[in-house]
Amino acid sequence: MSDRIDYGNLMHAAMRELIRKVLDRVATAGLPGEHHFFITFETTHPEVELADWLRDRYPEEMTVVIQHWFEHLEVNLDGFSVTLNFGDRPEPLYIPFDAIRTFVDPSVEFGLRFETHQAEDEDDDGDDGPGHRHVPAEAQHGEAEVVSLDKFRK
Repeated sequence: MSDRIDYGNLMHAAMRELIRKVLDRVATAGLPGEHHFFITFETTHPEVELADWLRDRYPEEMTVVIQHWFEHLEVNLDGFSVTLNFGDRPEPLYIPFDAIRTFVDPSVEFGLRFETHQAEDEDDDGDDGPGHRHVPAEAQHGEAEVVSLDKFRK
C-alpha cells in the first residue's frame, strides 16, 4: 500500500464519471437546451474504434462535436459509442473514457482537461505549476481543425 493519496488519479476518475453521467443522460433524454459538447480524445488509445480514414487523418488526437446530428449514443462504464456525420458520411465511433483529453460544453462555459502522467511528471521549462503548461505552437496545431472556444464565451 502506498503512503500517499493519489489525488490526481482520484480526480480524473471523478471527472470521467461526471462525463459518463452526462452522456448517459443525453443518450436517454437527448441534449437539453443549447448544450453541446466538444470532446477531444487520443486516437492512439488501443480501445478507440474509428474508421481507418479518420485514424489516418487524425493520427494522434481528434475533436468531435455532439450537437445537431448524432445517432446511436450508447454509454457503458468504460466509454461510449456514437455515430457522427463527417461530410454527409455517417461513421460509428467508440471512445473509452480513458482516451478523453478534454470535454467542453461551451453553452455554459464548462470544461474538463485531463493531463497525462507524462505532463504531470515533467519538471522542465514550460511548466508554470499545477494545471498550467505551455505547449509549443507547432504541437498545438496538427491536421485537425482547431476550434477556439473563446468565440463561444458570452
